[in-house]
Amino acid sequence: MQSHSRLMQLKVKDLMVHKRRLVEVPDNATLADALNTMTVLGIKPVANRVRAVPVAAKPGQWLGAGGSMIVESDKQSGSARKQYIGVVTMLDVVAHTAGDDGESGLDKKMAAPVSSIIGHCPEGLSLWSLNPNTSIMDCMEMLSKGIHRVLVPLDSNIENITGPELVESASAYAMLTQMDLISFFLDRSSELHGILSHTVTHLSAIHNTVLALTSQARVKDAIKCMSTEMLNAVPIVEASTEEEDHKQLVDGKNRRVLGTFSASDLKGCHLATLRSWLPLNALDFVEKIPRTPLFTAATSTPGRELVTCHVTSTLAQVIHMVTTKRVHRVWVVNQNDRLQGLVSLTDIIATVRSALLSGAQDL
Repeated sequence: MQSHSRLMQLKVKDLMVHKRRLVEVPDNATLADALNTMTVLGIKPVANRVRAVPVAAKPGQWLGAGGSMIVESDKQSGSARKQYIGVVTMLDVVAHTAGDDGESGLDKKMAAPVSSIIGHCPEGLSLWSLNPNTSIMDCMEMLSKGIHRVLVPLDSNIENITGPELVESASAYAMLTQMDLISFFLDRSSELHGILSHTVTHLSAIHNTVLALTSQARVKDAIKCMSTEMLNAVPIVEASTEEEDHKQLVDGKNRRVLGTFSASDLKGCHLATLRSWLPLNALDFVEKIPRTPLFTAATSTPGRELVTCHVTSTLAQVIHMVTTKRVHRVWVVNQNDRLQGLVSLTDIIATVRSALLSGAQDL
């Protein structure tokens, strides 16, 4: 299709038109500082529930994540002003705070410098930049392979770039995320109609294995489980028996979904609040979170609505759900509302890219 051909010729800079300059935290900021930065950013409509912040340090003092050397330099002199040494995500926060250390232990963990937290989850082990002249197809390939965000220099003059870079110097950066790319798909839905009109089942976009919490799990159990499995969010499903081990994740397939426990939920919690909520039932926590003033201000979604789709839902419907509800995965249920799988942002990007490459007429 000609419309597909035009879309495939676009570049990363076409996605960056309305992106703002990067907001980061210094390497000596505490974990509490980083959480506060993400919460404040999340209150602003343009930020839409920020889940990660880059960490900046004085140049030459750190080896960046994955051996990267991404530097912000003075536009006139070219001298380095700061170096980005990694990104702290909400999953890093979950991994760092997991454990039975009591209240004093939680205080100590929240006071740790963010530089010591980078890399707690695999995503933080590498820091990538993507040149604005990179093709959108190469961008889609990168963001469909487990990388959720990249830094994009705003003033690069390099023309012939074919992929991600570990070394970059620019006077300013912005962050490009998977959600930005999904929003682009929505904006171009008329051009992508031949792909997006198919069901998620037909496109093989459903991830069939879903680990879940039972409805009897506690918040501290949820944090431990998510840390161990490196999961940003898990469904909360109906417990099957009293004898079931509620401290472990279970196979959620064919169980009724009651809610979602997300690492991002912790972002709106003050330390004292989080401390008091750790022993709570995770489902009670999910239901209480929307009623806290900070969470209400920090989210564009009223309450913690359970976001699900059906096996017969189209990809267009799922994209509409993730962009309007600002979620990174949608639980897939059958006609009896029993859990069948999930569709993540990674799944959506990989599916659209594969369909573009193969041609919509072959679907």
